[in-house]
Amino acid sequence: MRILIVEDEVRLADTLQDLLEIEGYTADTRHDGESGLDEALTGIYDVILLDVMLPRLDGFSVLRRLREAGSAVPVLMLTARSEVSDKVQGLDQGADYYLTKPFEPRELLACVRALARRQPELRNTDMLEFGDLKLEKSAFTLSRGERSVRLSRKEFDMMELLMLNRNLVLTKEKLLLKIWGYESDAEDNNVEVYISFLRKKLDHLHSQVKIKTIRMVGYCLEDSASPEK
Repeated sequence: MRILIVEDEVRLADTLQDLLEIEGYTADTRHDGESGLDEALTGIYDVILLDVMLPRLDGFSVLRRLREAGSAVPVLMLTARSEVSDKVQGLDQGADYYLTKPFEPRELLACVRALARRQPELRNTDMLEFGDLKLEKSAFTLSRGERSVRLSRKEFDMMELLMLNRNLVLTKEKLLLKIWGYESDAEDNNVEVYISFLRKKLDHLHSQVKIKTIRMVGYCLEDSASPEK
């Protein structure tokens, strides 16, 4: 799961990023409203942590423009102000939850988990299953029956995306954005390399699940054990 942190206090933003990455999330930071909005509109994020008091464009304006653009990504507003009117304004403009600074790290993480659960494709993601495979987030393992292999972070993220989007074809561009990020120098070849890694691990597990290449489009999972419709 990829999270965007829009917070102008650089030290706090870095602390939040470290906290989220320790929990297994991928997190990016932006320190002003304009760049935060541009990044949020890419559509690659699953949850956004959005400060209210931001330079160049305040958090309320970022949220309003995000919703006007049709984005339904869950947004957790962060603010040092505790006035009820501010909370009402944020919630009315489309925020999903509101945290007043200072807050406990455990509370923030609980909010992130709660927001993720509101999206059906992100529920119960500690254990994902497809065909004869099980993907365990807590151990970063992919298993079939008694056999299992440990995945690298990017291998795990790619397999997770493929499992979460089991009925869709994922383009190389989508995989690049979700796994490497919007400003990464990674190219199509990076995706091909990790797809190759995963295919070798599926072969090692003797899995009936294969990663199918849709020529000129992208990749999807295919369970060769399932009867054709």
